[in-house]
Amino acid sequence: MDDRANALLKALIEKYIADGQPVGSRTLSKMFDLSPATIRNVMADLEDLGLIHSPHTSAGRIPTPKGYRLFADRLLAVQRFHSLPSQIRQTLPAAEPGRAVTAAATLLSNLSQFAGVVLAPKRAQVFRQIEFIRLSEKRVLLIIVTPDGDVQNRILFVARDYLEQELIEASNFFNQHFAGMSFEQVKITIADELSSLQADISRLMQAAVEAGTAAADTDESLVISGESKLLDISEIASDMDRLRRMFALFEKKTDLLQLLDVSSRAQGVQIYIGGDSQLVPMDDVSVITAPYGVDGTIVGTLGVIGPSRMAYERVIPIVDITARLLSNALSHNQS
Repeated sequence: MDDRANALLKALIEKYIADGQPVGSRTLSKMFDLSPATIRNVMADLEDLGLIHSPHTSAGRIPTPKGYRLFADRLLAVQRFHSLPSQIRQTLPAAEPGRAVTAAATLLSNLSQFAGVVLAPKRAQVFRQIEFIRLSEKRVLLIIVTPDGDVQNRILFVARDYLEQELIEASNFFNQHFAGMSFEQVKITIADELSSLQADISRLMQAAVEAGTAAADTDESLVISGESKLLDISEIASDMDRLRRMFALFEKKTDLLQLLDVSSRAQGVQIYIGGDSQLVPMDDVSVITAPYGVDGTIVGTLGVIGPSRMAYERVIPIVDITARLLSNALSHNQS
């Protein structure tokens, strides 16, 4: 594509994003010093490349997912926030991580006017203290206390009945040797450390490590705010089937969790366009994400879900800045 084709595609997409109506050659000819015939020829070339198409019998053209992708990757001029209002900075409370995550989802929704999503940090990655309590002959309650005071319970199904003294011994050994570590770290070092304990106690503690690791892997919390704002988007709200699939996506959450998990392994802001990315299960929907972290370590992902016809140049910095603010809030909380 030459500069003229790029410029026309950029203008067409920006006009369609602004108005929501198919863009014709006459409209573009008013924006460029080119004849309608020349513009029609360029638009025909863009259509042959699969970047635009004509909906129904309209004479105008709208972008395809491939066109949006090229626009986002090569033609987009992202806005910059030179200063951030103090009330926005104060929106994310540093005092409590759970509130900061929920506030970040709300902030994303309010600033973008779409749905905001945050994949919260995995719980129980690090424990401060654990305790074993006998429930019945072959059931033991594992109590996990995290560094921020969060208490989680897991029931262990064990091979034999444990005496109270044995459970105390196992708890003391765990807390003395592994407090402040993650269960993944414990899993790596546990073989050597447990060699000095009786085999039955070793099995109990291995069961505890497996339960704690499973809790960290599966206890992911997806916070969503502003789903109802998508009802105001004509191309989504006018199609009941699309609307049902959209809210089924929020209800099921599995696809969103997969998307955000993949995003957490990427650098910086990522744009996923429905019909272009297999990770977005719906056409006409785009997701913009960014990872956030604690003291430089990525712990989660956040983003905005909206129509493919969104003002990317405005939403991208909103996602980027919110990720930075949440990182700062959580890092401040840890210090």
